[in-house]
Amino acid sequence: MTSIISSSDIRYTIFKSILNKKFIAAIIADSEGVLAGVEEAIIMANKIGVEVLEYKASGGYVTKGENILLLRGNPVEIAVAEDTLIGLIAKPSGIATAARKASRYAKEKGVRVVCGAWKKMPIEVKNLFRKAIQIGGIGIRIVDKPFIYLDKNYVRMFGGIKNALEAIKNIEDRIKVIQIRGEFKDVVSEAIEASRYGADIIMVDTGNVEDLKNVHKALISYNIRKNVMLAFGGNVKINDIPIVADAGADIIDIGKEIIDAPLLDLKLEVLKES
Repeated sequence: MTSIISSSDIRYTIFKSILNKKFIAAIIADSEGVLAGVEEAIIMANKIGVEVLEYKASGGYVTKGENILLLRGNPVEIAVAEDTLIGLIAKPSGIATAARKASRYAKEKGVRVVCGAWKKMPIEVKNLFRKAIQIGGIGIRIVDKPFIYLDKNYVRMFGGIKNALEAIKNIEDRIKVIQIRGEFKDVVSEAIEASRYGADIIMVDTGNVEDLKNVHKALISYNIRKNVMLAFGGNVKINDIPIVADAGADIIDIGKEIIDAPLLDLKLEVLKES
């Protein structure tokens, strides 16, 4: 495979006197967490022309000081690897680490936790971030089956919850999800209306746990709670999962704290001449 490194790269001039040498280098964890993006980094390494001697796969847990990738290449290849490979692993691994923490809480409470915030990311990193979320053990969509999501703008354009759900009532092969925010009525009344007009999942997207509690209690009192699942979102933190679950949520959407998780600290160290 032809290297993607441009022949005009200044590093060819810098390393001219030692370009015939090969070096062993390692990408090393400088903190601990769940790995993601390793396979994408290996693909990039092949494009650069650097040889991957050993690697620790995505999904594994790495501690500070552990090697993630062991590489062999000439000085230019090693320098380019430092510039490109770390970025493919560090951010996705931070996301996967946060998602894994959320997954542990979810299992303890018996709820589904999802992060749909990858959809708001630049197209260049969407797939990388989406995979990182899944590697961490949580969902990337509110449900895995085909569904229709009637968000606030759909509801506004239809003029209300009833009209929005009536418009899709004959679509039988998709789960019907509707977002409520208390824009047309109070949140409890909107939830009751959504349940009565065919919603399978009601997303209480106010960020107020009291709203969720009130909706949950009201649907029980009307004997319609068993007809729907309740989702909750709006600035939810990972540590909030037990509280939100106890308030009645079946599905919890966490966005910023997972997608904006800090990088897993990594470094590339040249170890020896090969």
